[in-house]
Amino acid sequence: MSAKKRAVEVVVISDVHLGTYGCNAKELQKYLKSIQPKILVLNGDIVDIWQFSKRYFPTTHMKIIKQVFSMASKGTQVYYITGNHDEMLRKFEGFTMGTLTIENKLVLELDGKKAWIFHGDVFDITMKHSKWLAKLGAIGYDTLILLNAMVNFCSEKLGKGKVSFSKKIKNSVKGAVKFIDDFENTAAEIAISNGYDYVVCGHIHNPEMRQIKREEGEVTYLNSGDWIENLTALEYNNRRWTLYKYNEDTKLKNHNDMADEDDKSMDIGILYTNLLQEFQLKKA
Repeated sequence: MSAKKRAVEVVVISDVHLGTYGCNAKELQKYLKSIQPKILVLNGDIVDIWQFSKRYFPTTHMKIIKQVFSMASKGTQVYYITGNHDEMLRKFEGFTMGTLTIENKLVLELDGKKAWIFHGDVFDITMKHSKWLAKLGAIGYDTLILLNAMVNFCSEKLGKGKVSFSKKIKNSVKGAVKFIDDFENTAAEIAISNGYDYVVCGHIHNPEMRQIKREEGEVTYLNSGDWIENLTALEYNNRRWTLYKYNEDTKLKNHNDMADEDDKSMDIGILYTNLLQEFQLKKA
């Protein structure tokens, strides 16, 4: 018997990178099955189309897609915000199927305040001028994550804790730290100039919640992190944002009774056919 789902007003996840070795799909599925959001925002890089391969798209990754559509079929409003790794979906901006909508950016009204939501790659100079270099970096990052997983497997067998190579690199390289700081400040300053109360991003895999003040005003900067290393999400409830961290949710981590009741109600072949037909109608 599955546990009671936790009601949440808004949930934001990003940078899942389905179709890559680093994706923690099992953990994400447990999280999604534990919540019942009114609004689910998928803030970019959910499916990694850059590195998509027919040779690697496990059942666990497919279950995330099925879970999202199952949530939409049960009344959750789902917004798919496009990112750089799934940028081919940008031409379908405005596409709607039931309660699922594809957008390139989104403004949500939350208790009288405005939340500006977008992936964030628009601020990435490498993305703008050297996309081939960004794609090469993505492959290198995925390889590093795979190597990291192998090292952590051995480390845990020896009774030692996990270590994150990429986090160590990010924290030790001054250029990486400056990039993150510049990204956050740029997003905040544009949000302030446009009168937004919250700016919600993904892209840089750095979960964060902080107030940024300037002479012109202030804004709450929020980043949902990722499901590669940090396993984090943003949740909005009772007029406040919180940063959910799967690795600190010991109750959910130790809960193995995650029944696949949603999987029984939706055939992936039918889902794929319906989506393909809808996209073809949109293009026509």
